[in-house]
Amino acid sequence: MQSYPNHWEADVVLTDGGTAHLRPITADDGDLLRAFHSRLSPETIYYRFFAPYPKLSARDVDRFTNVDYESRVALIATISDVMVAVVRYDKVAEDEAEVAFVVEDGHQGRGLASVLLEHIAAAATERGVSRFIADVLPENRRMINVFREAGYTAQQSFDEGVIRLTLDLEPTHDAEEVMRAREQRAESRSIARLLFPASVAVIGASRTAHTIGQSVLRNLLDGDFKGPVYPVHPTAKAVAGVRAYTGILDVPDTVDLAVVAVRADMVVDVVEECAQKGVHGLVVVSSGFGEAGPEGRERQDELVRTARAAGMRVIGPNCLGIANTDPEISLNATLAPYVPPRGPIGFFSQSGALGRAILQSVAGRGMGLSTFVSAGNRADVSGNDLVQYWQEDPATKVVLQYLESLGNPRKFTRLARRLAKQKPVVAVRSGGSSQGVPSGHAAGALSLPDYAVTSLFEQAGVVRVEDITQMFDVAQLFAYQPLPSGPRVGIVGNSDSLGLLVKDASVRQGLRPREPVALGPNATAEDFDEALTAVLADDSVDALVVVFIPALTPISDDVAEVMRAKAAAADKPIVTTYLGYQGLPAELRQIGEGGETAAGSVPSYPAPEDAVRALAYATRYSLWRNRESGRHPELADIDGARARSIVDRALGKRDEEQRAEDRTIWFTSEPVQNEESAADRETAYELLSCYGIDAVPYVPVSTEQEAVRAAEELGYPVVVKANAPDLRLRAGGTGIRADLRSATDVSGAFTALDDRLGADADLVVQPMVVPGVPTVVRAGENPSFGSVVGFGLADVTAELLDDRAFRLAPLTDTDAADLVHAVRAAPLLFGLPAGATSLAEQPDVEALQETLVRVSRLVDAFPEVAHIELDPVIVNSAGAHVLGARVWLREPPDRRMDSGPRRLRNITF
Repeated sequence: MQSYPNHWEADVVLTDGGTAHLRPITADDGDLLRAFHSRLSPETIYYRFFAPYPKLSARDVDRFTNVDYESRVALIATISDVMVAVVRYDKVAEDEAEVAFVVEDGHQGRGLASVLLEHIAAAATERGVSRFIADVLPENRRMINVFREAGYTAQQSFDEGVIRLTLDLEPTHDAEEVMRAREQRAESRSIARLLFPASVAVIGASRTAHTIGQSVLRNLLDGDFKGPVYPVHPTAKAVAGVRAYTGILDVPDTVDLAVVAVRADMVVDVVEECAQKGVHGLVVVSSGFGEAGPEGRERQDELVRTARAAGMRVIGPNCLGIANTDPEISLNATLAPYVPPRGPIGFFSQSGALGRAILQSVAGRGMGLSTFVSAGNRADVSGNDLVQYWQEDPATKVVLQYLESLGNPRKFTRLARRLAKQKPVVAVRSGGSSQGVPSGHAAGALSLPDYAVTSLFEQAGVVRVEDITQMFDVAQLFAYQPLPSGPRVGIVGNSDSLGLLVKDASVRQGLRPREPVALGPNATAEDFDEALTAVLADDSVDALVVVFIPALTPISDDVAEVMRAKAAAADKPIVTTYLGYQGLPAELRQIGEGGETAAGSVPSYPAPEDAVRALAYATRYSLWRNRESGRHPELADIDGARARSIVDRALGKRDEEQRAEDRTIWFTSEPVQNEESAADRETAYELLSCYGIDAVPYVPVSTEQEAVRAAEELGYPVVVKANAPDLRLRAGGTGIRADLRSATDVSGAFTALDDRLGADADLVVQPMVVPGVPTVVRAGENPSFGSVVGFGLADVTAELLDDRAFRLAPLTDTDAADLVHAVRAAPLLFGLPAGATSLAEQPDVEALQETLVRVSRLVDAFPEVAHIELDPVIVNSAGAHVLGARVWLREPPDRRMDSGPRRLRNITF
């Protein structure tokens, strides 16, 4: 019997936050199907079969469970290995299939039908089906709404009492938006179930002091959790003064959240008991899993697999825990004895070891948290899930993330962009500044320097800071001050020296400071009041830095009160530096209603440079948030179907299980001497041409006569140049002879280069391009960010100075323009080239930007394209001319997590 593709199996989140497992039906599922059908109500059966159908015959079961996974496909959803829904299609024409689904009555309204429809549509598309038809009874409004709300193009007809719906499976923007909105709601709800439990059990609660189990239990109790807490201990009658139970199944009441603190080898058994109990979610603080090697990784996979199959999400393992400061919950299910008070900051940390120190730092600065999650190994719940939750959480105004890696980079950047348009996202990313192998390596991913990582975060709207201290510096401003509307900074203080320090720091950070207003060392509260009023009313000021240094007397409470009052009423941010004082003056962090830090609190920093740096981060974010994100230009001459054919032909269309994951094929523009390699070069050029990137042709030559013949075929003027990888030559290089206008010129140029460079020179003849500015375009897959486009000038100086810029693909027109302007040598592209006499000879930068957009579209559409290098791209008044190109192809990485139907991450990360 034909098998089905492995990727047709998936774990999914339902609209109520629970999970289910989706997989194709098999011939062994007869008993599951019979039991499922027996639980359906007569009404549900009637809606599905249009007639009473109380029992499935043996023939029915055989027909429904035996499918060929080609013209007949069925997917089922299971929870705790019980079948709860099924969807199927049967081809009725080459590109058309009839689709139907049924969901068990007790699980209707949980989003199973919608997610099943997404997955069956993806499977059908893979099998060449482009259209679904569905016959539905008019009174079956729920099924009709599922089809209508799916976002597909729908046509409706009515015949003999049955409504026929026709659904075009061609992806549309509306369909994608509907799918993303459902994903967001479901994942948000799944996190809410963890953060808002009505009851908590601590499994592994210990009577021994300072153990993990006892620490979690005591922190829950000391944190005044509003629901019941159930210690689970194999022998004790009570732990920490609370009645204990020998197992989770012995707890007489419902348990929403279980905190697991037992040995790693016992965890899976505990999870199975939690599944029987109907627990909604797990926080596994135990260690000994993925961080402990292959055996631990297998144990971790089994843990998540067991939990998801039972509808549970997992935080951890090897984590610090979770906290929710909502006074209606007061949940401290962490190993930290103290959680900061209520506040507007949501915090996600991968590191459990740093989590406790992070919580202490937050509290020490007088800031408050809405929620805190330490995900540890991120076996299930990740930062992306929290981003989905915080987007809708009204209690969270700022999101902080300590990241060691990005499990799904494409999804992270998509979600971060969406969230950052509403709320600031501040991230510390550790774990190295560059990932991947060098860009010239055929099998490697595009590697990134540290500055590129920062620019890619900024492009996605994420404020990337260097360390935890800077994170809190910026969070103070975001949480309690308005965003600056521009880079113009007013400065007020009682010290000339401090004012000048602020001014200099502002210039270094790219801000535009005004002349400091110096009030003198004896300035009073009234002096500050008058000065602040004037500066805040100045339309040429977007933000204000106030500096104060004590003279002989302590800081006046009146000055602090003036600051607080002005900040509460201002629509411009105010930051302060109180040099000589430790911490934040109490007057500037008043506690308001509900324990939250009052709006208008003024962030105070120990040094002027710290205050200005935080303000600069906020300014750049504000400008990003308010700018137009650009558009994706219409490129009518893209031939995606031909490109797909070229890629499939090049890699060899084989069965998925037979493909070697490490196989890499590269096609280069380098001259070659055999017929097979020459075809590879032609394939590379053909692939690029599918996206409107037409490289200037050239002819490899090995003799004088061949060079002259090639020049005559191409047409004069021509160049003769070396094209070996280690002799990558640009305009003005010593390995090129340009502007050759006769056979004599070509013959002499070939002889000179051949004599100097030797047999390995790999000489080629190419049509002459009018000199311009030589540039380099690189693009490919980076393991941390997905598809990335890099740009720089093609000269030795630019390479030595690493003068390159990077952006995420696909590029908008604004992204492409930013990319060109981001390199330090960009002015060379916007002035007249040497020898030019008029603006008509200015480089055509728009043509260069279009080339960047096209390259980005190619690498985004084809994950098989591991790396592209266009070197050089000569930009002159006539356009952007690709003189050299190399393309590497490989077996594609799995992008189904972000480009296909909704699914949770693969269990092994």
